[in-house]
Amino acid sequence: MHENQIGTIIVQTAIELHKDLGPGLLESVYEVLLAHRLRQKGLRVERQVPIAIEVDGYRFEEAFRADLIVEGKVIVELKSVEQVHPAHKKQVLTYLRLTGLRLGYLLNFGAARMKDGIFRIINGKLDTHTEAQRAQR
Repeated sequence: MHENQIGTIIVQTAIELHKDLGPGLLESVYEVLLAHRLRQKGLRVERQVPIAIEVDGYRFEEAFRADLIVEGKVIVELKSVEQVHPAHKKQVLTYLRLTGLRLGYLLNFGAARMKDGIFRIINGKLDTHTEAQRAQR
């Protein structure tokens, strides 16, 4: 399955979950339930995946943890905050660079409307538009 197909399923599932639960719960609740629902749709999902970094010949095995990696191809970072900070997007971009993966999503379940809390991030390019803004183009 291609990254974009996986991404479509992730986005649809996140929107469904947000409709069912609404905003305001802990990030960990959305993480567990999103992973569960993606698995129900037949996708392989890993949670809290350690990401290593190597600097000056020293390898630090658990420098970061990705919330979800889906099908070994797409990184998903979840937030449950009132407003996404640019540093959150850069975090996903860093994870993509460190893993060599090409596609990531920042999903903010704290947004009033989930489509305003979905950010698609491509390795090598930081997309600053939400899914809602992209749909308006």
